[in-house]
Amino acid sequence: MTKLIDVWGMNAEVQWVIFIILGILVFSSTAWYILGKVRPSKLATELQVRTKSWWIMCACFILSTVVHPVITHLGLAFLSYALLREMYPLLKLDLRERNVVLLCYAVVPVQYALAYYGKTEIFLAFIPVFMFVIIPFVLVTRGETQGIVRSISLLPYSLVAWVYGMSHLALLFQMPEIPGFTAGPEGLLLYLIFLVGMNDVLQFAWGKTIGKHPVLPRVSPNKTWEGLIGGVLSTTLLAIGLRFLTPLGIWEAAFTGFCVAVAGFMGDAIASGIKRDVGVKNSGNAIPGHGGYLDRLDGFSAAAAPFFHLIYFFSSAS
Repeated sequence: MTKLIDVWGMNAEVQWVIFIILGILVFSSTAWYILGKVRPSKLATELQVRTKSWWIMCACFILSTVVHPVITHLGLAFLSYALLREMYPLLKLDLRERNVVLLCYAVVPVQYALAYYGKTEIFLAFIPVFMFVIIPFVLVTRGETQGIVRSISLLPYSLVAWVYGMSHLALLFQMPEIPGFTAGPEGLLLYLIFLVGMNDVLQFAWGKTIGKHPVLPRVSPNKTWEGLIGGVLSTTLLAIGLRFLTPLGIWEAAFTGFCVAVAGFMGDAIASGIKRDVGVKNSGNAIPGHGGYLDRLDGFSAAAAPFFHLIYFFSSAS
């Protein structure tokens, strides 16, 4: 593949996907602006606000990806910290739980340091094996047993979902060298970011356009079967079209794209259930038009680990 701009140090595949992302954003911004002028509506306004926010998010993701691996790891670690920091206040933790939260925060830099230094075996075991036992034990040593089951469920899960899952994005930089694969970890990271982001947009668009039958009416009434199926199929096609960023063949890319789309939906549905239980619509207001970090990154937390292991499996099998 030929570079679009020779003076850029990044490889050709990464250049192409950045231009594709920018092209989609320009097209979307123009389309929603025209729609708002021709047929003003709440939907048109919402699409305009969401697109503006995606400009900011994509710029942050792209810059943190292509500048330097250290910046990438620090940026991803910040997102995991932000997810925890946003979610814990919503859970109305008691004093015993708030003290253990400090330990949960301390896990974030350790997990990402393990990813950065390539300690893959410990990385994969640190949270689901060691912290899964240590955090409940620390809670028990506080001497209060009332509500202990809730605490033991909430805090380890928060680490698995928003630190362990998200940190697999950083672990992509430790993938073994694959013969003939030139896009590198930056290409894989942008590939996943693009698929999860577009899956979210496409499921929203299909659902708003033709959606009639709710998937989970008591959890998230706005999510429909039409939106889910349309988003999953569209994302699968995108995964095939952008497979030049990966070492995958056509069917491998299709299966990976399908799994990423379904996992993204699952992560979104889980987050919706949590928010409905605590009585909030959005987890925060950090991202205009999108709510908080959890509202937009729930798909990444669920899709990142399956994506990493699928890439690793298909690369090892070939």
